[in-house]
This record gives sequence, structure tokens and C-alpha cells, in this order.
Amino acid sequence: MSVARLKQAAKESVSGLPREFWWLWTSTLVNRLGGFVATFLAMYLTVDRGYSAMFAGLVGALHGLGGAVSAVVAGVLTDRLGRRPTLLVSQVSTAVTVAVLGFVQDPVAIAVVTCLVGMTSNASRPAVQAMIADIVRPEDRVRAFALNYWAINLGFAVSAAAAGLIASHGYLTLFLGDAGMTLLCAVIVFAKVPESRPERGGAAAGGGGGDGDGDGAMDALEPEVGLGSVLRDRRFMAVVGLSYLVATLIQQAFVALPVAMGAQGLSSTDYGIAIATNGALIVAVQIPVTRFLEHRDPAPLLMASALLIGGGFGLTAFAGSVGMYTVAVTVWTLGEIINSPTQMGLVARLSPTHARGRYQGMYSLSWSLASLTAPLVGGAVMDRFGSDALWASSAVVGVVAAGGYAALGRAMRNRPEAGGSGGEGSGSVVDTGAGAELGGEVGAAAEGEVSAGGGAGAVGVAAGSGAAGASGGGARAVGAGPVAG
Repeated sequence: MSVARLKQAAKESVSGLPREFWWLWTSTLVNRLGGFVATFLAMYLTVDRGYSAMFAGLVGALHGLGGAVSAVVAGVLTDRLGRRPTLLVSQVSTAVTVAVLGFVQDPVAIAVVTCLVGMTSNASRPAVQAMIADIVRPEDRVRAFALNYWAINLGFAVSAAAAGLIASHGYLTLFLGDAGMTLLCAVIVFAKVPESRPERGGAAAGGGGGDGDGDGAMDALEPEVGLGSVLRDRRFMAVVGLSYLVATLIQQAFVALPVAMGAQGLSSTDYGIAIATNGALIVAVQIPVTRFLEHRDPAPLLMASALLIGGGFGLTAFAGSVGMYTVAVTVWTLGEIINSPTQMGLVARLSPTHARGRYQGMYSLSWSLASLTAPLVGGAVMDRFGSDALWASSAVVGVVAAGGYAALGRAMRNRPEAGGSGGEGSGSVVDTGAGAELGGEVGAAAEGEVSAGGGAGAVGVAAGSGAAGASGGGARAVGAGPVAG
């Protein structure tokens, strides 16, 4: 590809997005640049403090438990109180709890404060994702979510490499640096990011124009959607279940992987180099890969992503050096690059306008539950059977997830959905980029709207024979719009 074409592709990737999005993007980048603690917590507990892998797993699980609780609560608050207040409270409280974690010494106190850190930090996810869906036009949402995911990993790549070096001089600096950067995020949001929650029958306050998709007239007709409605949305919950399986694998990179490397005599700097490959690779190829995946059948892509993620962690069993660990990280990162934007876009597609917070919260819950269970299982397996057994099991989970995506793909091709309340229009549900609308709405989506994330909506459609809005609230997609972790 010529330099001129690369410049044109880069321009198309960033143009046309509202100013509010870029301030939110900046806040995300700053947050991830200071995201030291979650990445190095397991190594801090085992190497610096001398606790066992089981204790590190327990603490990691409590972090996930806090996140699981806040995912649901923050999702509701995002819809009821607004995106901006939820985001500000989350960021300020995260800064406080992370700073406190750096000073506590008692193991019980460490466990309790870590749970609070998980609770406060995860509360921002539903608000950020709902806000992006509010302020960005449907035809630009996949690109916006990909750019936000790119910012997350750009910050992660830099912070992981820097944190490994900083940790060698003392972990307290990591905790305080993380707290300071999170507080800076709150300042950016407070000063530059307006509220974006759509008003029924009107435009979004943040300039999103009632989604920007002509839904303003329909907003007043949209039924109230509670958590029960979300749970009864079978297609959406099937996507959440598969997201959980994939997330359990990726979470091993932040608990089991550093513990295994530490047991082999490798340092925090070595782990920082290996795990920084994840963020660096995503930064390098996420945007061009997302453009390449646009308009393609999502089922085989999601199957391939699950196999790559499981296979990459399986390869870790053969790693004994930083170089080999880096190879394993590279393999599962390629799967993550395919999988993550697809599922994030799908959630935005399936979310009713006035229930975006709840739907994003439930999606975040899949990752939080993985954060809860993966460290417990990983630590227990490593202590009892060794790390090789854990990596072999990870490969099996990847195959199971791929099988789930394959089953959804077959249903997607072979069983057209019946029309109805909140359901699909009749006919094939395979969306190859022409943009068949969900929710029984008629009309073609803008060309280029459905990317890897948007096209994945067809996969979610196949999960269960019921309508997208099984309880009336419905998982109605907004236009043909679309999605981190």
C-alpha cells in the first residue's frame, strides 16, 4: 500500500467524529496511560509481598467481584442519572481507592480495598460506551468504538512497559501514578464532556441528535426497559455468554501469566515487555484490520478469534523465555483484535436507545464475572496441577467458544427470524454490509456501517428463536448501527 493510500485511510479513520467524542477518547487514553495497578497487581502480591498464587487469585477475584456488582448498578445509574455524573463519580472514587491500596499492609485490608478498586473502576465502562453510542452517528459507531479500543491499548502498551521499569524502584509509585492519572481523567470529563443521555422524543443533550439516526420520533414509543427485560433478551444474553468464555481466557494474562513468569525466575520488567506486545500489536493493526473485516460474515471471524485466543494461551505451556512468552501473547492478541470490536459493536446494535446503560452494564458484567472466576480457577489449577494444566485447559475453552460461534453461525444461516414485536423482519438475518435493520425497522443502512462489530449483530440474532426484545423492551438496533474488556 502506498504512502498516499495510508494517509487517506488514516484520514478516513478519524474524520467526521464529533468533538465530544475526541475529549472522551482523550480521557480514555489518559486513563490507560496510568493503568498500572490492575496489570501488575498479581506480581506485586506474589513477588514483592510474598503471597501465594492462590491469594493473588483470590484478590484478583475480589477485584472482579467488585466490578461485577458495579457493572449492573452503574448501567442503571447511567440510564437514570446520566452518563457524565456516573463517569465522574467512578473516576474520582477510583483515584481515591487506588491510592489507598498502595498504603495498606494487612492482607484482609488489601483484599477489601482491591474489591473497592474493582467496583469503582468498572463503573465507568457502561457510561463511556453508552456515551459513545449517544454522540456518534450510527454509521460511524463501529469506527468510533474501534478508535476508543485503540486508545485503550495504546495507553496500555505504554503503561505496561513503563510500569515494569517503575515497579523495579518501588510499587508505591505505581499506585500513586495510577491515582493521579485517573483524577486527571475526571478533570477532562468535567471540563470538556457534556451530558449525552437522550431525552424521550428529543435530541441528545450532548449533541448526538437523538442518536443522530432519525430515531427521535420513535424514542417516545420505545417501552421502558428494566434489567429483567435485558435478561430475557435471549439473543443478547447468548452474546454475553460467549463474551464471558473469551474474557476468562484473556483475564489469565493479568493473573496467571505474571505468576507463571515469576515462578520461572523472570522479573516484572520481563512481564512488562511480554504483555506490552499485546497493546503494541493492537495499536499497530487494529484500525486497518477493522477496515478489512468490514462487510464480512462475522461467524467464521468470531470462530477464528476464539481459536486464536485459546491457542495462544495454550502455547504458553511451551514458553520458557521472554521471547517465547511474547510469541504466545502475539497469537492470542490477534484473536482479541478480531473479537473485541465485533462484540462491542454488537452490544450497541442491540441496545434500545433509553436502555444503553443497562445493556452496556450487562456486557461489562461478562468481563467482570470473568475477572471474578478466572483468577480463582487459574490460581487453584496452578497451585494443584501446575501452570501447564491451566494453559492446556485454556486451549480447550477456546475450542468450546469457537463451537458456540459456529452453532450461532449455522442458526444464522439456516433459521430466518419471524417478524414481531421487537423482532427481526422476515427473511435471512445474514448481514454482509448492506445493513438489514434489526427491530423490524425497514430501510437500508448506510454503506460501510456494518464492520466487524456491526456485522456481528447477525451472530447475536441467531441466539435463540425469540424476538430481539423478548419482553417488549426489545434489543432493537438503532439503524444498522453497531463495539473493549
